[in-house]
Amino acid sequence: QEFVTVLVRDPRTQKEDSWHSYIDYEIFIHTNSMCFTRKTSCVRRRFREFVWLRQRLQSNAVLIQLPELPSKTPFFNMNNPHHVNHRRQGLQEFLEKILQDTLLLSDSRLHLFLQTQLSPEDMEACVSGQTKYSVADAIHKFASLNRRFPIEDEERKKGKNDADSDSESSSSGLRPSDDSISCGCKASPASEES
Repeated sequence: QEFVTVLVRDPRTQKEDSWHSYIDYEIFIHTNSMCFTRKTSCVRRRFREFVWLRQRLQSNAVLIQLPELPSKTPFFNMNNPHHVNHRRQGLQEFLEKILQDTLLLSDSRLHLFLQTQLSPEDMEACVSGQTKYSVADAIHKFASLNRRFPIEDEERKKGKNDADSDSESSSSGLRPSDDSISCGCKASPASEES
């Protein structure tokens, strides 16, 4: 029996600049589904990236009625734990519903969103073949930067006794950034749009 467990948790305030802050959320995936390149992953995403994902999924699956995101209210207060938790729950419910639809699971953007820290622009470029790396390369590269899951690392080492599989060159076009480092992830390639 295939399963996909998704948790949206650990909201954190990130400073964008001296005047602006935002909250991002850890997305943890654990699955045995054949649809996923990695069986465990952990990334951080902000609300506007969820909005981007929903728009892209909707444009690619016109006949599917996608679940709604929690409403973006002008009265949202990032210092109010109730507001933050309500949004976190809404984001988790959104992803749980999305991950139940086999058609949506075939969208590469969804996998890049859940299993890499690429920005929306970089995800679009990757999906449209404008990068030196494929979707699977991006996911594997991010996983090699993310050492949170030693069990999966051990399983991979047993399956491949090739030490070179982890030492991909930086010329792949995937770049780590210091934008948000968390959820056990050593680096997070992401450049936030305004």
